[in-house]
Amino acid sequence: MHSNSAGRHSHPTRRALLGTIAGIAAAGTAGEYVWHRLAHESRSSEKARSSIPDGKGTGPSNGKNTFERLSDPDRTVVRGPDGGTLATFTDGARTAVLAGPTRHFSEPRTTEAKVTTNAWVRVLPRPWQEGMENSGPFMKWLGKALTDTGPDVFAVAFQYSSAGAPDKHNANGVRYAGTAHFGPRNSKVEDPLDFAYHDEQSDFFDYLGIPWTFPDGTHVQPEKARYGDVDCSGFQRLVWGYRMGIPLHNTNTKGDGLPRRAFAIAADGPGCLVIPHTGADQATDLHALQPGDLVFFAIIKGKPDFIDHCGMYMGLDDQGRHRFYSSRSAANGPTLGDLSGRSLLDGTDFYARGFRSARRL
Repeated sequence: MHSNSAGRHSHPTRRALLGTIAGIAAAGTAGEYVWHRLAHESRSSEKARSSIPDGKGTGPSNGKNTFERLSDPDRTVVRGPDGGTLATFTDGARTAVLAGPTRHFSEPRTTEAKVTTNAWVRVLPRPWQEGMENSGPFMKWLGKALTDTGPDVFAVAFQYSSAGAPDKHNANGVRYAGTAHFGPRNSKVEDPLDFAYHDEQSDFFDYLGIPWTFPDGTHVQPEKARYGDVDCSGFQRLVWGYRMGIPLHNTNTKGDGLPRRAFAIAADGPGCLVIPHTGADQATDLHALQPGDLVFFAIIKGKPDFIDHCGMYMGLDDQGRHRFYSSRSAANGPTLGDLSGRSLLDGTDFYARGFRSARRL
């Protein structure tokens, strides 16, 4: 395990893929009908009310739980009878974090670190708005969600672990999950720990090995050499988009859903920024992070302000360090390990020095 501050020997060219994804193969959360009703009810009946500052007062109660409004970012927190946090819903974001059974994540081949967490990351059918907690259907949804142990975002993400994950096929025989790799071998690079040892440019439909038609009519074909491969942003699109139901589009401009590349997701992705990208300096104020946030890095030598890598924040590991999960060349796929740079946001290691911003989808 080591940190590597050298840049890529050759920065591969990425494909320019056109189109917009509006139809997604599978949604990642139950209760779509309830949330359609909830969004309508909250817009039509919500009364104006002032935001409650951090740690000040509580909102409505269902007899057992209370709701509190916090800021930075603006969010609604559900607290249990003992005051403990049961769930967090962030204004403008579809990511919800709920307390559930404790789980352990590890990858012994690449790191001794382990992540133990009771955070379950779910995707809401609609971005959260203040006042949605006043809806009866939401209370029913919340009760079910707090006891749901079906696959969440973390569980789905680890269905692609480069350390080994079993294949899963749908009714049409398409392998939609199983061990993922980063990309084809780059013959121009000899060092297996170099960031370009495996070629990037592999998106979710390359991993799946199926053609994809976007709503604007653009038709793309997967590259056979990239079957089973996803680069860093392609991996996030595979998990959050194809599997969890967040819209995708295939440009690097602002649009409905996740753009293609890391820098575009950081700047113009859905949800809300929890750590803004301010330039070439390391982001060190991590107080606003929560599990499931996308984290972004500038890792190209000579371009300290250009975002070229992204991952998923997992929380604190067993050493109290802020650990993330991403698809990387050195591990040849999704990893929380430390090959060619420790998967940490804090400290002075390679990725920590390159950490620039975070977004909650």
